[in-house]
Amino acid sequence: MHHERKQRKFSWQDLGKVDVGRPNLGPMVPVLVYRLMQYTLWDVLSTELGAEQANRIVVRAGKRAGEEFCRNMLDTSLPIHAFISQLQQVLKEQAIGILRIEQADLEALHFTLTVAEDLDCSGLPCTDEVVCQYDEGFISGIFEVYTGKPFHVKEVDCWASGERVCRFSARVQEDEQHDR
Repeated sequence: MHHERKQRKFSWQDLGKVDVGRPNLGPMVPVLVYRLMQYTLWDVLSTELGAEQANRIVVRAGKRAGEEFCRNMLDTSLPIHAFISQLQQVLKEQAIGILRIEQADLEALHFTLTVAEDLDCSGLPCTDEVVCQYDEGFISGIFEVYTGKPFHVKEVDCWASGERVCRFSARVQEDEQHDR
């Protein structure tokens, strides 16, 4: 007897044993398939809940993913320079994007960073929009787990807005509003 999926909190183990389940196809899928899932999910959310609420949900999902990614894929005991270097390496190995730090104020914990060949948007048509809300959440989740402080991340440039990299401002959040 099969049951519908019940609400439950995400756990890294929910990702399963990909090497066992996909011995022939392996762990990687084309970006097209990833975007098909992401953009159709956003379409349904925005149709049913409105664009603003859909964006909030997508940011929150990205944040949760970033938190779990950081806890399970990165060494949070490393000093910041080594942590960033490891983050760059893992993002590239996982084909998520090529991370560069343009500016870093380590005392204030304020960063300007870019992601080239971004999984979410590189190659999209120009719509004069920034579309990487999931990445905003993903980056904030990583920085929050690493620093133990709430982060606000905002995309300021995007492939879809006419740039050739996605640029994000990431800083410790001043107020208590943790989600947009």
